Amino acid sequence: MTLLAAERLNKAFGGVVAAKDVSFALAEGEMLAIIGPNGAGKSTTFNMVGGQLAPDSGRVLLAGADITGQPPRAVCRLGVGRTFQVAQTFLSMTVLGNVQMALIAHHGRTREVVARAEALYRNQALALLDRVGMAAEAERPIGELAYGDVKRVELAIALAASPRLLLMDEPTAGMAPRERAGLMQLVANIARGQGIGVLFTEHDMDAVFAHADRILVLVRGEVIAEGPPEQVRANAEVQRVYLGQSGHRAALRARRAAHG
Repeated sequence: MTLLAAERLNKAFGGVVAAKDVSFALAEGEMLAIIGPNGAGKSTTFNMVGGQLAPDSGRVLLAGADITGQPPRAVCRLGVGRTFQVAQTFLSMTVLGNVQMALIAHHGRTREVVARAEALYRNQALALLDRVGMAAEAERPIGELAYGDVKRVELAIALAASPRLLLMDEPTAGMAPRERAGLMQLVANIARGQGIGVLFTEHDMDAVFAHADRILVLVRGEVIAEGPPEQVRANAEVQRVYLGQSGHRAALRARRAAHG
């Protein structure tokens, strides 16, 4: 079933066209990566889907419902979670407290007094932390964690809204290579196990080729290729303008990993 559809999205800033007739679809449980060189329109496209930007024309459909131009909070309430290139957490709070606050916000109980808020949704928060492998760190201040662990907590925070669609902006940014592979495999397992669609932007071609079901390539605001990783890797235009030898090596590593 099609979960997300972008139809001929256009966006310009002054005389600069950031997105031109961008169209794609994302199914339940599918992971779609948006890649391209700097200035390709990845962030613009991503933000039009998430509500941070309204397109000049075109539509964004979530499970068939038109969500074009709705603000991020409204988009979130409709079942869209998001993680950011720089993790968005409360560093002075515990790991558990961060996830509890996400659950409290999702359930519209942010006006509860602090003493009561500390007891709200504790079990649900622990269950989410267990899902991302962070339950053992629940009582630690999040500011003490390694950055890779913070990104796992951020994933738990995003999952607190029970999303149908997860938007991930550079999910592995700032992480060590081994941490990147672990996080992306975790995301893939959760997405496919629960039927959550994942749209992500990423510069790490190892992560893209190893975990994306399909890849959308943008250059100067236009889609130049879309398809499974091997098909995109073999595309001569993609090789010329973006991937080059780095993409070839990443594809080979992903293929070797998939076959043990």
